[in-house]
Amino acid sequence: MLACGPITKKEINMSESYQPETLAVRAGIERSQFHEHSEALFLTSSFTFDSAEQAAKRFIGEEPGNIYARFTNPTVTMFEQRLAALEGAEQCVAVASGMAAILATVMALLKSGDHIVASRSLFGATTNTFNNYFKKFGVETTYVSATDVAEWQAAVRPNTKLFFLETPSNPLTEISDIAAIAAVAKSCGALLAVDNCFCTPILQRPLDLGADIVIHSATKYIDGQGRVLGGAVLGSKKLMEPVYGFLRTTGPTMSAFNAWVFLKGLETLKLRMDAHSANALQLAQWLEQQPNVARVFYPGLPSHPQHALAMQQQKTGGGIVAFEVKGGKAAAWRVIDNTRMLSITANLGDTKTTITHPATTTHARISPEARAAAGISDGLIRIAVGLEAVVDIQNDLARGLA
Repeated sequence: MLACGPITKKEINMSESYQPETLAVRAGIERSQFHEHSEALFLTSSFTFDSAEQAAKRFIGEEPGNIYARFTNPTVTMFEQRLAALEGAEQCVAVASGMAAILATVMALLKSGDHIVASRSLFGATTNTFNNYFKKFGVETTYVSATDVAEWQAAVRPNTKLFFLETPSNPLTEISDIAAIAAVAKSCGALLAVDNCFCTPILQRPLDLGADIVIHSATKYIDGQGRVLGGAVLGSKKLMEPVYGFLRTTGPTMSAFNAWVFLKGLETLKLRMDAHSANALQLAQWLEQQPNVARVFYPGLPSHPQHALAMQQQKTGGGIVAFEVKGGKAAAWRVIDNTRMLSITANLGDTKTTITHPATTTHARISPEARAAAGISDGLIRIAVGLEAVVDIQNDLARGLA
């Protein structure tokens, strides 16, 4: 409940059933006495109280309301409620970035001596966080195949508390069987956390498939225009309570302005994800026909090893295409350097198409052995397909592929 004045109207009744595109526009809105149509942006570090008694009740949780913007802000709350509605989660905790979401999850739910089973196919910063920081505090990680469920089962120890995966994976778009891995996790009493950054809740809802926690880098598709940083953790109220406690105490906070930008991004998420996916499929089909392309990785292609599974648990193949060129790093860099329109950047989820060389950017800080185990070759290029005309994207790539 907002604490900025009397609430005049809740935009929609969340007990009713709405389609995702409606939730993306209307969920979470609560208007103040000013009757604003767009979501209000509350730029304040703290909130005042009517009395000392009210302040005391707010601080110990006896009365709902805003206290301090490190952990309560009406704009952030509206974003949390909207994203939770889209993911089908009881609660969302918004944080400063996608990596902060992973940090908050592990710090809140695990302790020294616990064990994580994770996919080898993870974003490089995620792997480094597990290896360099969680390990330092006594939380060990075993890496397994993203696609071989038997490896997840074999890696379980008595102290295994968390399974962690991203599907589709970054950058090879490997597809993990969420329902099957969730069943293994439940059989050993572990939680399953799924990074849903590539799909967003428009294309995939991991909680519906048995996952316990969903992780987002809102920086990517949820914003959609490369403007601000943010992250989110979603799940049951029971699981989110300690995550929220970690946020309240340590402060990896999402700013109110960023939350307001994300609210605007969510309004067009369905339209954008449909368009990203359509463009990506068309580009992937074209890349398969290019003689200097050794292999294309895109879940929407029948040639993808997990194509059938992807079409079962996702609505489309998504907006990320990876491909391997013949000639290794020199050839890959030549393709990238000959582009004139595509943005050479490691970010993704933007309306503008981006291109990067994973082995020397997003996964440069992990060991060559780890890159090889994850299948990231020197000839691999990742494209986050934007909303430009596909023929223009193809023409921009064609110079370097010639």
